[in-house]
Amino acid sequence: MKISKTLTDIVYLKIRDDIVHAVLKPGSKLKIEPLRKRYDIGSSPIREALSRLCSDGFVAIKGQQGFSVVEMTKSDLIDVTNTRILIENEALKLSIINGNDDWESSVVAAFHRLSKIEHSSSDGNNQDLEKYNKIFHDSLVSACNSNTLLKFYNVLYDQHKRYRNLAREANHIKRNLHAEHADIYEAALAKDVKAVCQANENHIRKTEEVVLNFEKDEWF
Repeated sequence: MKISKTLTDIVYLKIRDDIVHAVLKPGSKLKIEPLRKRYDIGSSPIREALSRLCSDGFVAIKGQQGFSVVEMTKSDLIDVTNTRILIENEALKLSIINGNDDWESSVVAAFHRLSKIEHSSSDGNNQDLEKYNKIFHDSLVSACNSNTLLKFYNVLYDQHKRYRNLAREANHIKRNLHAEHADIYEAALAKDVKAVCQANENHIRKTEEVVLNFEKDEWF
């Protein structure tokens, strides 16, 4: 039983990652046998993983039609954006209230690493940029002392990441990510709850703004 649960966790993360990075395209069918071959894992862990992904909003199930990747739509983007802001800003508030010297040190270190990547950013290091972006945002909410908030924060971060990956394709859109992160960082260190929440909302909504301005043929 313990091994089965571990296999479910592994394939859950693999499928979720492939959905987030559009390896598994929005709206595509998720049939058990092709997934079993793709991930070299048994049918039962795959079914359990797909059920969990349904609960987390990455996979849909429609009666006899089976499982499919949740579509990416403008209405979903707006919903995910609004909900992410609500959850993440609440976690930010609590972190600022509870944050001690260790929390502050982790935020400083995470921002420093992210800044180095941003200043050397090129098409070849988007993976590093995403990695340190997540570490920075994780550090900001790490002192909220709520496992439930952090669970929803992580799910919404990845749901929003699907659209952020799409926004990165818009090379014609000029965006100063470092300045956006610096605004959040400075407000967090100043323990200015109102300012950090506003800076974080502005940052998250920028992705929404970019993607909502896409033409239909720029979507998947």
